[in-house]
Amino acid sequence: MSGARIESRIVPEAGCRSAEVALKLAEIADLHAQLGRVASGLTAAQLGWQPAPGRNTIGMLLAHIAVAQVHLGFVVLKGERDSDISGVLGITMDDDGMPLPADGLPPAALEGREVTFFTALLERALEHTRLVARGLDDASLTVSIERPPRPDGSVRVFDRRWGLYHLVEHAAQHLGQIQVLKASALTARPS
Repeated sequence: MSGARIESRIVPEAGCRSAEVALKLAEIADLHAQLGRVASGLTAAQLGWQPAPGRNTIGMLLAHIAVAQVHLGFVVLKGERDSDISGVLGITMDDDGMPLPADGLPPAALEGREVTFFTALLERALEHTRLVARGLDDASLTVSIERPPRPDGSVRVFDRRWGLYHLVEHAAQHLGQIQVLKASALTARPS
């Protein structure tokens, strides 16, 4: 029996001014594809299944990834003061329900939503990120962006390179959570 040849590659996205940005966009796109595969076939009940009050659902995590990605696209990659999440996604920053209070239930905005709703959010978020990031060059990746002071008086400063890294890190961490929740949801057998 001969062994199969299995190749794994990340192909940088075309049309970018920076090779680094092209690679990060390909990584984000790959994570979105993995998220889509994990969510594929789940019912609305499984997407909305909550292991206990105050805990996230798969749907909440998928919506949160899209919301956070669009927000970071505006404030980190574009350097704008505010983001227009609803203009890109059709839901608001609060519609993902995160963070939930200790006794919180999933948000009404996500109740009964099918997998196609969540994959469409991710597609719109990815397209927005591509539009914003493709024009960045290497020099723009190290420009410091300072956010307005937080309620506690602290000031957040970051660069676009960190923003691209965080988009990958954030999606990857939540992908792991979703994989664990999926196994639990399937065991719990919500219809």
